[in-house]
Formats: sequence, C-alpha cells, structure tokens
Amino acid sequence: MTKSPSIFVLLVFILSSCSLHAQTTDESGSLPRAAREERFSATASEAFVNAMREKNMELHSLMILKNGKVVYERWFGDNKPGDNHPLYSVSKTWAAVAVGFAVAEGKFTVEDKIIAFFPDDLPEEIPEHLAEVRIKDLLTMRVGHDDNPTKFDASRYITGRWENHFFAYPIPHKPGTHFTYNGLAPYMLSALIQKTTGEKLLDYLKPRLFEPLGIEGMQCAEGPDGVHDSNAGMSGKTEDMAKLGQFLLQKGKWNDKQILPQAWVEEATTAIPHSNIDPATNHGPDWRQGYAYQIWKNRHGFSARGNLGQYIVVLPDENAVIAITAHDMNFQEQLDLVWEHLLPALQ
Repeated sequence: MTKSPSIFVLLVFILSSCSLHAQTTDESGSLPRAAREERFSATASEAFVNAMREKNMELHSLMILKNGKVVYERWFGDNKPGDNHPLYSVSKTWAAVAVGFAVAEGKFTVEDKIIAFFPDDLPEEIPEHLAEVRIKDLLTMRVGHDDNPTKFDASRYITGRWENHFFAYPIPHKPGTHFTYNGLAPYMLSALIQKTTGEKLLDYLKPRLFEPLGIEGMQCAEGPDGVHDSNAGMSGKTEDMAKLGQFLLQKGKWNDKQILPQAWVEEATTAIPHSNIDPATNHGPDWRQGYAYQIWKNRHGFSARGNLGQYIVVLPDENAVIAITAHDMNFQEQLDLVWEHLLPALQ
C-alpha cells in the first residue's frame, strides 16, 4: 500500500514550486538556465532574428527571461557573453536605482531642491524656476528646459564642469510640468550620489546592487570633474542588463531578500503621462506612453532604452524580461518586432 505524502511534504512541494518564479543566482552569480522543456520558442526567436536581418537591423545579443530563468540567449557577430557592451541611455536607469538606495538610506528625498547640494556651481543670481527644481524633476526629465541641454549627448564636448552647464541652462517652464528629454539630468543624479555619499556611482552601487546580483566588471566614462557619466557612459554585459530587468520585475527583491524598498520600485516604474510630446524623442507610439524615473512606459510593460537599440524590456504580465543589444537607429521598429514575434510566445 502506497503511503500518502504528509502535509509537510506537500507544503514543501508547493513552496518549491512557487519559488521558481523568484529570481536567484548560483554561486558564480549567473542567472539560472531553464530546462529544455521550458526554453523559449525556437520559431518565435528565429522569426524575430530573421525580421531584424531582413530590415538590415544589426542585432548584437538577445537574452530572454521567463519566471526568473534564462529561456533564450544568443550573441551575434563578434559579440560574446563576457563582453561589455555600450549601454548608452540604459545608463540612466542604473542611476535612478542608485538614487533609490540613497533615498532609502536617508541621504535626501525626491522632493529636495537640487540647488541645495551644489552651492559652488550656482550662478550669482538664481532664477526662480531653477530654485524650484527637485530631484524628482531630474528623475522624470521635467526640469523645465525647452530642449536637451546636452544637444543630444554632446555633453562629452562641453568644456568645464557639467554641473555649471546644467545650472546655467535656461529653464523657461515651471519644473515638474514640462517633459523634455534631458542628458544632463541623469548626470546630475550621478553627481548628487557622489556629493552625498562620497562615492562615485558604480562604487556606490557595488555593495548595494552589483554584489547581490552577481554583477562584475561594469564600467563607466567620467565627466571632466570625475563624476560617472550616467547619461550614456556605462557599459556592461547582456546578462547584467537582464539582471537589472529581473530586479525591477521583482520590485527590488533578490535571493528572497528585499534589498531596495518595494515602494520605491513601484514609484520609479509608474510612468507619468507626457504633458507634451517632445519632438526629439517622438519615435513612435512606445515613446508616447509616459516616463517614470529614468524608465520609459511601453505599450507592454516598461523599459530602459539606450541609443542604437539597447533595451531592457520588463513585462510584468508575462513575468518576463528581454535584454537586447544592437546597433540600429530604427528604435520603434525594433520594439514593434519584439511585440510581433517575442511577446506572443511569452504569454
């Protein structure tokens, strides 16, 4: 006669099954790989890759996570899993996460005025709107500028302290009311982290985020005053990108430990609808969904996005993450192919 399993055994089984949906890393810091039967549809992945090729869109890597496991990974051309890839504006999202840690540690609040932290970089006379700029306005790119003060990542060619350039740039709109894509706003977040913690951005993130997630070897360019360029200066591995996406999907939890407050992640990923459409970034419908804390709202989920087709797409409804590196300027078309070929296979 077969003995029935005890309630304890059944409970362990149930808890183990539930844990499959929570992300863990192994001793090497790698994400778990799915078993063969859990892997992503070969038909869907090939359709996506072939569609990119047919449109002459250069794909460098693609990694897909479902229920916390890597179900698909592939690198193209000379790109390799261990290589750092330029992240461009995906850098901005890492900076926003750092701000979350600093807020949790009581270094400042998102309602604090930015001028309070940079007394030596301010103009002699402080305009009214500049005095009103909050850290939250930097996070949401609602500083009040009419256009991008970096002139689309030209900040690398600005001489002198970039903080001075930020504070000198005209702010014709009331902060918090007017969205304009802004390269110096995330740079100022990095400068703020350095001012308030005494550590550069990546150094600050190392014990708080990189080590728990098993991320090693990330790099970042610096501005002329030694501040990490969180506008577009970071580089990292495709798996690093996937880990950040999974971390946000799990609302700041990793290996069953809440390392960033859930409330912060929910706030940071809840997009504010655009009060205006910025012509410079109106690439299509996914650019008109709203912007959160250095994170874009999509028609499906939300994403970190970088120039030339770098994406961390987070899909809460599907419990999935898609990390892409590429070299292509057809931003909306690339996302359209994700929705057409990859999303249905994750549902």
